Amino acid sequence: RIVCHLVIRRYRPSDKDTVLSLFSVGIKEHIQPCFNNAISSPLYITITLALCVAGYLLGSVLGAVVLPGAWVGLVYCCCHEIYSGYVRNTIRTNMQDIPGNYLSRPDDCYWVAEAEVEGIAQIVGMVAVVGKQNGNERHGELFRMIIAPTCRRMGLGVRLAQTVIDFCKERGFSAVVLETSSTQQAAVALYKKLGFNLVLNHTDAAVPSWMLRLGRVTVLIMKKKL
Repeated sequence: RIVCHLVIRRYRPSDKDTVLSLFSVGIKEHIQPCFNNAISSPLYITITLALCVAGYLLGSVLGAVVLPGAWVGLVYCCCHEIYSGYVRNTIRTNMQDIPGNYLSRPDDCYWVAEAEVEGIAQIVGMVAVVGKQNGNERHGELFRMIIAPTCRRMGLGVRLAQTVIDFCKERGFSAVVLETSSTQQAAVALYKKLGFNLVLNHTDAAVPSWMLRLGRVTVLIMKKKL
């Protein structure tokens, strides 16, 4: 339970293990909602039932269980790999050197939210921004916004996102851009509340596009003009 005010500060190298752990847990928690969303869709319910009937008609009660079971397992594996693969790839690459990749230029920054939980200072959230040049215009790209489950619905998401927005305004950027996934409904709602609009959706990610399609996941690009 939070017993003092939250402090949002710049990332320090000593934060690395906690930040990587929070990032991993925060992203992987989307696996189950992603699977639930996919497998409960009318199309997938129809496919599951059709495979059950097909297995039975092939003369085997076991087949009526195995065929739909294999299908459901495949969908779950895709949902799992979409998010766990993203975590593996990100931790192995740009999050191995957070100071070098997020704090070495004036247009970039990485923040953590720290709070006193049961008398101990703990990192309970994070967010990052990277400055990008597009022709004559510069914009900030918001990354890595994660909030610990214990600190949700307390306004921390708004504070972290606003920290990025204020930073981008100070740097003279024309907009803030971010990517999220269609299954992260709470995040999408938060960004819309802060004035972000959907500008594009795609299925180009670290995992094969067929996995995104099978997991019924779309990558959303949202933008807020400053």
